[in-house]
Amino acid sequence: MKLSYESIQAFLYGEARAQAEKRWADWLAHYADDVDFFMPCWDDDDKLTTDPHNEVSLIYYPSRQGLEDRVFRIETDRSSASTPDTRYNRAISNIEILAQDEASVDLCFNWTTHSFRYDIVDVYFGTSRYTLDTSGPKPLIKKKYVVLKNDYIHHMLDVYHI
Repeated sequence: MKLSYESIQAFLYGEARAQAEKRWADWLAHYADDVDFFMPCWDDDDKLTTDPHNEVSLIYYPSRQGLEDRVFRIETDRSSASTPDTRYNRAISNIEILAQDEASVDLCFNWTTHSFRYDIVDVYFGTSRYTLDTSGPKPLIKKKYVVLKNDYIHHMLDVYHI
């Protein structure tokens, strides 16, 4: 099914809100089982890495199972990256539909996340490209490619920072 711009916008806002409210099951429900979730790293030549299997990545999960494991560790306090608890909110802007057919939509948007931890407010910003599978009853994120544009990161980065 083809999605309207407003439906895509609502989907993205819903994913961000579920994450900010720590409704992790709702957040995971936005992802396909075989999602490819990749945030490359900047190399020494100021270029992004391209191969998550042979180069450094900031975050890489080849399926939803990796995301589920990450959420399990967050929810059960088995994550040093999320202890103490972090408060955060993500703002989304400049949503563009790059391509769309009856089964999928490719989109791009900018984002900014404000994060509070250890009495410090950090700002993370970047661009994301998603491929949504729209062939089923509800859209699902099939591919998530995130470019973090910060040069310096104070703390360990996690899925809720992006």
